[in-house]
Parts: sequence; structure tokens; C-alpha cells
Amino acid sequence: MIVAGSHVVTADPARPVVPRGAVLVRDGLVVAVGPEADLRAAHPDESVVDTGRVVLPGLVNAHTHAYSAYARGMAVHSPTRDFEEILSNLWWALDRLLEPEDVRLNALTTFMESVRCGVTTVVDHHSSPNAITGSLTTMADAARLVGVRACLCYETSDRDGPSAFAEAVAENVAFLRAANTADQHRVRGLFGMHASFTLSEASLDTIAAEAAGAPGGYHVHVAEGPGDQPRTRELCGLGVVDRLASRGMLGPDSLAAHCVHTSAAEIDVLADRGALVVHNPHSNLGNAVGFAPVVEMLHRGIRVGLGTDAYTPDVLASMQVAKIVASGHRLDPTVGFAESVAMLFENNPAIASTLFGCDVGTLRPGAVADLATLDYRPPTPLDSRSAWGHVVFGMSGAQVADVMVDGEWVLRDREFTRLDEAEVLAHSAERAERVWKEL
Repeated sequence: MIVAGSHVVTADPARPVVPRGAVLVRDGLVVAVGPEADLRAAHPDESVVDTGRVVLPGLVNAHTHAYSAYARGMAVHSPTRDFEEILSNLWWALDRLLEPEDVRLNALTTFMESVRCGVTTVVDHHSSPNAITGSLTTMADAARLVGVRACLCYETSDRDGPSAFAEAVAENVAFLRAANTADQHRVRGLFGMHASFTLSEASLDTIAAEAAGAPGGYHVHVAEGPGDQPRTRELCGLGVVDRLASRGMLGPDSLAAHCVHTSAAEIDVLADRGALVVHNPHSNLGNAVGFAPVVEMLHRGIRVGLGTDAYTPDVLASMQVAKIVASGHRLDPTVGFAESVAMLFENNPAIASTLFGCDVGTLRPGAVADLATLDYRPPTPLDSRSAWGHVVFGMSGAQVADVMVDGEWVLRDREFTRLDEAEVLAHSAERAERVWKEL
């Protein structure tokens, strides 16, 4: 089919914007991008869907946590005065209450909300200590039902004892072997670890040995809070980055989330290893953990992507906050705009393309046909001069009307095509009540 819109923002540097543009989609791939009139004339037999809206590539959320879905609106009755209390009294209390049905519902609601915000690729970091085995397969099934592309991992740590640790290792390894195959590009796996400070030397050695026999990289929180570095040094005498790098856990196929408390020397290590870093500005501000040295990492050549850490499903909002944080933290309004665009529209597609083994996140010939349409009506000219200003300061997930993944509409005129949204949300609300009462 030909998908036409008022403007097509491609994220392809060769042709960033096509006014009154269109995308030719065939067999799940983008075949051509250009003026609507030209594509209609060249392909007269193709059906045409004239959305009348702005067309964007399907967006990528490079780090989130579906397991936190029940936390929205939930009262917290224990202290959350710093990051370690937030972990202990909120997230680690919540995840221990999750049962397999909660894992399924959390994944469904997270993936549905992501689609509603134009996100077609989700990289998730999961935890459910009392429902570990099979949890990633459950989430993969939910991703397939909603229609999103998903990269999943289980959050391995020592905090729930040796039995849970062993189960988490086995879950990661089994899922990597099942998901990281050449015959499909919709679901992928990484080996998940919580953070350096929640893993002993022996545990890291076990993970490295077990992961060596499975395809795929790692996904780990790196120096997110101020306690990760000193506690890691107490464990082994090294900083977080050096400790992980010494075991090959940072590199071009692995994700290092946050990297807030990283030194200049550690940034050099990340750059030298070709590590993929994910910035989560909403979360860093909300948890009061500090300001990640994003600009410094980008200038050092590190591929820094953008996630939401489950604070919001809207990565367009995350991009805007990333711009504001970079400017405000440095007291320099000239910093942040280009960097935030690069994180979401250059680096996130590159990260997703690496993880999934196909061209993701850009509208150009040969890329997967993942796209979103936005009901955005520009009050000023929208063209190659101004497109990113419109995207950063004018567009939001709330404007998304249609979403396509692999050439299939999964959201059409704001309605899901593959499942009953109201039924899923009602069931989620019922299950959330149980968890809230137990907390």
C-alpha cells in the first residue's frame, strides 16, 4: 500500500522531510519514500491510505520496565527519601508480588500505551522474583499480541537469594537461545542484570560463563544512583564500568542504562568498548539521582540512546525533557537540542537495528515498515529547515492516530486492531487492587 500524509519526517539524513509525502510499503518493508503524486504515478495499482497526518518512523524506547505498571497511582507507605529507599520500599516490594498473570497484564498495558505514543519498538528490563521462569516468554507473547517489536531480559541479582539468582540466569539463557534467531525480527533477548552493586564477584563470574553459551549481549543499570560506585568498590576494588568491562559486559551489542555517575575515565572506557548507553531523563530527575554526562558521552563518540525508564510511554516527551535537562544543567541554552534529536532519531534506530538485525526506526527503502501518524497541524512552515523544531517542541504521543509495524496496522484511528483494550485495562485494574492491598 501507499501511506500518504501531509508531511513525512523520515529520520533519513538523505531526505529528512517530504512535504505532501508518502511511503510505499510492501511485504513488511519500506520500498520507496517520496512525494505522494510521484508514488501514485509510479505505482498506479497500489491501494492508497491518505491519512492527512504527519508520518513519522515508528519510535524506539530503548529502556523501560513493564513490571512497574501497577505503580501508577499507587500510594507508597514506606520511606522513599533517596534512591536506595526507592528501590527497597517501592520497586523491590512491588516486583515480589507479581504473579504470571500480572506479568502478562503489565506487558500488555505497557506495550499498548507505547503504541498509543507511536512507539513500535520497546526494550524492556523485567523483574518478578516469584514468577521468573517463563516470564520472558509471557512478555514475548504479549508483544506479539499487541504487535510491537520487543527486546526483553530478566533482571538478575543476588537480592532474592541463590535460588532466584539461578532461576534468573536460566531464564535469560533460555530466552536468548529461543529469541535470537535469524528467522524473525520481532522479539529479541538480552541478558539482564540489575546493577553492579547487587551482584557479587561469584555471581558475575557465573553470569559471564553462562551467557557465553547464548547469543546476545547484556542489559544492565550502570552507575544510576550515587551508591553504585562506592558499593561496587567495596565488593571488588574497581569502579562499575571497569568491573563490567573486565568481563566483556559492555560493548556494541550491550545496553548500559543511565551512566549518571561515570567519570571521564569511565566515559573513555565506554567509548573504547563501543558501549551503547541509554539516557533516561525523566527517571533521573524524578529519583533525584543526578545528571548524566550525556553531552560529554556524545562528544566522545558514544552512541547514547533515549529511554523512559517507565516514567512515561511517550519518548517524544522524553526527548523534550532531555533537551531541557542538558540546557538547564549546563546553564547553556545552546546545548541539548541537537543532542536530544540525535538520541531519539539517530541513536535509538541504530541501537534497535543492532539488536533486531534489521533496519529499524527510519523511513527509507529496505527498512522495516514501522511508522506512526500524528494529528499535528503546524502553525509555521514544516520543511527541512524546521522539522526537528516541530518534532521537539510541537509533537507528542497524544497526537498519535495510527501505528504500523512490519506493514500491518496495529492501531488505526486510535483503535487497536488486534485486541480489546477496554477488557485488558479492566482486568489490569482488578489485579492492581490486589497488589495495592498487599503493599
